[in-house]
Amino acid sequence: MTETHHTFCRICEALCGLKVTVEDQTVVQIEPDAEHVATQGYSCLKGLKQHKLYDSPDRLLYPIKREGDEFSRVSWDDALQGIGQKVRQIRKEHGPNSVAMYVGTAAGFGVLHPVFAQGFMTGLGSTNMYASATQDCSNKFAVARQVYGFPFTQPFPDIDNTDCLIIVGANPAISKWSFLQVSNPIQRLKAITKRGAKLFFIDPRRTESAKVAGEHLFIYPNSDVFFYLSFLHTLIKEGYANPQRIEQYMTGYPEISALVESWSPERTAEITGISPQDLRRLVQAYGEAKGAALYCSTGVNMGKHGALAFWLQECINAVSGNLDKRGGTLVGRGVMDFPRFGKKHGVLMRDARSRVGDFPSVNDAFPGGLLADEILTPGKGQIRALFVTGGNPLLTMANAGRLREAFQDLELLVTLDILPTETGHLAHYQLPCTSPLQRPDLPFIFPLMLGLQSRPYLQATRAVLPAQGEQRDEASIYMDLARACGVSLFGSRIAQKLLEWSMKVHGPDQPGLPNAVPQEKLLNLLLRLTRQGSFRKLLQSPHGRPRPDHQEENFLGKRVLTEDGKLHLAPPTLLQHAQEHLESAFSAALQDKHRFKLITRRAITTHNSWTHNIEDFVGERRRTNYLYMNPQDAEALGLQDDELADVTSHTATVRVPIKRLDELMQGVVALPHGWGHQHAKGLRVASQTQGVNVNLLAADGPEQLDRLSGMAHLTGISVDIKPAQGPQAHTWSGLPESPETSKTPSSPSTP
Repeated sequence: MTETHHTFCRICEALCGLKVTVEDQTVVQIEPDAEHVATQGYSCLKGLKQHKLYDSPDRLLYPIKREGDEFSRVSWDDALQGIGQKVRQIRKEHGPNSVAMYVGTAAGFGVLHPVFAQGFMTGLGSTNMYASATQDCSNKFAVARQVYGFPFTQPFPDIDNTDCLIIVGANPAISKWSFLQVSNPIQRLKAITKRGAKLFFIDPRRTESAKVAGEHLFIYPNSDVFFYLSFLHTLIKEGYANPQRIEQYMTGYPEISALVESWSPERTAEITGISPQDLRRLVQAYGEAKGAALYCSTGVNMGKHGALAFWLQECINAVSGNLDKRGGTLVGRGVMDFPRFGKKHGVLMRDARSRVGDFPSVNDAFPGGLLADEILTPGKGQIRALFVTGGNPLLTMANAGRLREAFQDLELLVTLDILPTETGHLAHYQLPCTSPLQRPDLPFIFPLMLGLQSRPYLQATRAVLPAQGEQRDEASIYMDLARACGVSLFGSRIAQKLLEWSMKVHGPDQPGLPNAVPQEKLLNLLLRLTRQGSFRKLLQSPHGRPRPDHQEENFLGKRVLTEDGKLHLAPPTLLQHAQEHLESAFSAALQDKHRFKLITRRAITTHNSWTHNIEDFVGERRRTNYLYMNPQDAEALGLQDDELADVTSHTATVRVPIKRLDELMQGVVALPHGWGHQHAKGLRVASQTQGVNVNLLAADGPEQLDRLSGMAHLTGISVDIKPAQGPQAHTWSGLPESPETSKTPSSPSTP
């Protein structure tokens, strides 16, 4: 029997509409939905081949328990009982904060998963939450809370109407748009220049995006904050600030003006690589446009000064009058006013501080770069049990070698995932979860609650496939884990009892799923509470239902959630940090300029670590990552394509083959992330790849993190490079004894 389903992808923010053909409960083809109201027949290669990942013979079908180095299948009852007993013991002996959770990116692309994960931790009474956001975007949340009053208030460029768009450290053609749903990014970029608008890319590499549209300017890694300082300096000097809007809607303009006074384009050119003439040309194009926007993403976020850089960017968009303006940056509306609700009820606004390093929580989560220290540092609140949900921190977090050692010290490590990952290989229990195609859903929280869509719409999907074996959805798993651990979800006996009652009355959404939360009923309740009709009614719009378009002038003076209702250009914490650290950071950057700077690079098929277990994506020609170098740098080191180089940072040395790439500026090297699967013995394709984990080269710990956002420094890392020396027997092995994870020499050589 052949069936056709209309659904949407849940790999990234783009949420592309999909047409899925199923025969005998197996996906035989995924196509773009040509009739989708927003994505209009677009999907990337990952979305069209995702079923091959979900159909992998390596999929977790049953709960797995590890004893020593041996893994064995156990029943759900045994797994829940074993986990529950251990959690009860640890909580009783060491308190609730001895149990922690790491929430990965995959958890964020569903509606119920992160809600129930937080509900479980609330039930335990633990505030020890860690999230993948502290690897790539917490700077934006930390700044937004201080500038706009709520962390999820995230203005976005009005890309279909802008007259000038300046993109810093982002590559939409490959990575889509962060914090904004934009389908078919290449087509949308081309459309900007086709209508005569100006488009600029500021990046250490001439990216795929810069090749299809607009103008590209090189910038040295970690110099973004100085670029923004000079941009704002020039904007003010050239008279492009909007005094009426500043006076009416903002505070702190004198302070921010004084801060940028000494940062002229002539002063910063040496450190940014952008000439004063080019910078003034950018400011002029931006200042004279009817509507203009500055936008940044991970290339800025993950650098040394991500929070300060994003803060200055938001100040530029605001003081120029482009915030809350057609063609500038807009602030979306979701199906409810979630920021106001969150502010009122303290959601994502917790003021807790970390035990190690005294870092503030951001979005109710502590920095992932502290996780190893929190596990290894004795004392009250030391983490002894960890739940990892929808993530693989041993590949995605800084100083992964040290984190591996910390995980081996845990009394309990539990993973909830669809595959046996590197982290799962160390887990005491691996719990098998359903895939996105096996669950009903709504668009995740960004578009649903915040309206972060370039073309607003709403869509519902039922499960396309049934669960296999004993796979279960995460919401159901957390409900049963709460009961096994002797607590109630959300700390509420009423909530726990109501959910258990609903399971008995309504039953699961799919037959064959015992003890499952009726997800469709909960999603239906959410829609009705937000006055969006019913889940069943929304299903009658299989290609999505349009929502009202974004409006200008509906944010400033109306939805800013600071105490005085005004946008704060100079929050004391940000201003003080800038005043105390910018000069020393500038001097340090000048002194360190001679060293290579390592950035990451994304590929359309392999920039997510979990896609490496699909043969279609890695193939024979893509079984490793490469260190990309400017040809002149490679020649100076005497390196040819495919020859091995040793790359040394403060934390480790990795050995990797090189490729020359003339689109990189001199002095910059790029190493794609997401590789290094040699420990994942349960992944038959990925474990045979030969790539290295770039995050071994990134530092963790309280002295290495951004004090404002808690983010680790994952790009722009200073490294030394030399031709590989010594035996190659362990090249790419990823094992502790190999050169890949050797400690840095006390006096590394310089290029």
